[in-house]
Amino acid sequence: MKTQKDIILFLIHIPVAFLFTAVFAQSDSSSSVVVAGYNISAPAGSSVLLQCVSGRMVWTRDRVRDRQRVLHWDLYRAGPDYAMERVVDMFSAGDQRVYNSYNLGRVSLSQKAFKDGNFSLVIKDVTMNDRGLYSCNLHHLYCHLYETIRIQLNVTKSRRKEQRFWDGQKAVYVVLLGSTVVLPCINRRNVWTDWSNEEEDQQVVHWDRQSPGIRHDRADRLVDLYASGEQRSYGPLFLQRKMNISNQAFAEGDFSLTISDLQPTDQGKYSCHLHHHYCGLHERREFQVMVEPPVIQPTLPAKALPSADKDTTKAESPRIINVILPDQRHHFLMPLGYVLTSFLLLAFIILIIILITRRRRTKGHYPTPQFDLRWFV
Repeated sequence: MKTQKDIILFLIHIPVAFLFTAVFAQSDSSSSVVVAGYNISAPAGSSVLLQCVSGRMVWTRDRVRDRQRVLHWDLYRAGPDYAMERVVDMFSAGDQRVYNSYNLGRVSLSQKAFKDGNFSLVIKDVTMNDRGLYSCNLHHLYCHLYETIRIQLNVTKSRRKEQRFWDGQKAVYVVLLGSTVVLPCINRRNVWTDWSNEEEDQQVVHWDRQSPGIRHDRADRLVDLYASGEQRSYGPLFLQRKMNISNQAFAEGDFSLTISDLQPTDQGKYSCHLHHHYCGLHERREFQVMVEPPVIQPTLPAKALPSADKDTTKAESPRIINVILPDQRHHFLMPLGYVLTSFLLLAFIILIIILITRRRRTKGHYPTPQFDLRWFV
């Protein structure tokens, strides 16, 4: 029977990696990270689209899913050409491929790498040609995950110079010439070491809505979507009819929400939650929706309806409208003629007035005749 002291000692010796993995998985499953936020305004009565798209949530059935996880070690030489060389790669099915014939039998990986999460590279009989920057690259094509660990390998002839340290960016290994070295690359997350046969139950998308003044943990659930095709809608029936998500959401990775007949009561914060438990994806996109006054459409005059006795099957005869435009030259000379006529008439009147005035003046200055009696003698 274990004593309390033994239990404490057992807990102390739990590997740190195991604790980190457990805490990481718990934090992923209980929370989501906000990756985007949008402010959207639309008039009342219109339709609004809240876009929520993620290629990592696309669900496909793949019979060769073991080929979707791959490990490869690369070497970057600091030599004159700074070339990159592929050392070895390995698929989750266990197949290994060594690229340089010189490394056959010298470099190797554990056959249980994708079961125990130990992807370390073993190099036997180290030579000066093995120096360089090594990178352990893990690719998960299904989950769109890419992880890399880098290790600098230096070779020395003196046993006193052997050491391992961290330079602030990567681990540095200084090993003895001719020895065997293990370049560590350990990742025990379930996404690299296990494959579930029920992926559709591990992918779920749900939409929430927070009314103004309501906290996030009290948001109303609108809809749940599962990769299996199941969809659950919540709330009143009229609210469910207003909101629509594509039936091909998981096939296309498009989980956008369409809200029709937008009303002031629809205002609030909408959240699109994406959860892929197998891939460790927990994301949230938030949309602050504001409703503006409706757009008033201008009133159009009523059109006369065609008479019932009119045969609409017959084509109407073309209507011809004759428009007579005045000659541009005559149109210009007519006002000019009026002006000239008025000017001549005015001149004629002035001339008559002058002649009458002169004549009257002439009569006023005519000498009075004098009679002489001698004329009659």
